[in-house]
Amino acid sequence: MLSALLKTMRPRQWIKNIFIFAALIFDHKLLQTDLLARTLAGFALLCLLSSVVYLVNDLADMDKDRQHPKKRHRPLASGRLAPRVAVAATVGLLLVALPLSFALEAAFGLIALVYLAANLLYSFWLKHVVLIDVLIVALGYLLRAIAGAWLVASAISPWLYICLTLLALFLGFGKRRGELLLMQNETGNSRRVLQDYSLPFLDELINLVATATVVAYSLYTFSAANLPANHAMMLTIPFVLYGVFRYLYLIHIKGEGGAPDELVLTDRPLQVTFALWGLAAVLILYLSPPV
Repeated sequence: MLSALLKTMRPRQWIKNIFIFAALIFDHKLLQTDLLARTLAGFALLCLLSSVVYLVNDLADMDKDRQHPKKRHRPLASGRLAPRVAVAATVGLLLVALPLSFALEAAFGLIALVYLAANLLYSFWLKHVVLIDVLIVALGYLLRAIAGAWLVASAISPWLYICLTLLALFLGFGKRRGELLLMQNETGNSRRVLQDYSLPFLDELINLVATATVVAYSLYTFSAANLPANHAMMLTIPFVLYGVFRYLYLIHIKGEGGAPDELVLTDRPLQVTFALWGLAAVLILYLSPPV
């Protein structure tokens, strides 16, 4: 039962909360141990809160998941986890995570409430509204970055917020494409919103957002006020290009993309690209003088 509960909390997807470190890193505060500790605490709390969202989502979708070729193996849908245990865990996590969020920082606690409210609306309503479903997912990534900025009293470049939002939309539409491919012969048994999408429509959206992501990031590397004066950050553009191209390859050629977070954990080229981009960005930010 404990193993099933932990699986439903989806610790593999906690990697999404890494966006909380954006402000700490890009505002040149990574070496300040007190701010690093606050951000790590915020990361841990976001992991607990995201697990609350996953538990609620699986409870709400339990019957629908039983008709899905992959999701039917989830602990709640398969019967390995009793709903009462999931409900008790949800309440317990909320009673721990929310008070600690406000104790850490009042603004962080408010953002946590907005994050929970948005995801509850998503679980019970907005995930059935075409386009809005992906926009709400993108909002979740943006809220993580904003939460991190509040924790370190930082005002990171608006360009970075734009890039994060576009990246989230890119991954979100890629996920919808993967789901649609998986369920194209069983649309009646899939989530309703997939009936409002088509592969050509999603491909147009993915191409549009992919282009906007690369352009926005490129502009960020030489336009943001807190970047090195020698524009060395532009050296990280090839990593972003390859990451975008690799993801497009995976969803178009390999037919993957249903779960972008799992691709990051399983696709070695993507892992190497993200690692090299992160290393290059940190070295450039902290070894080159800012503007």
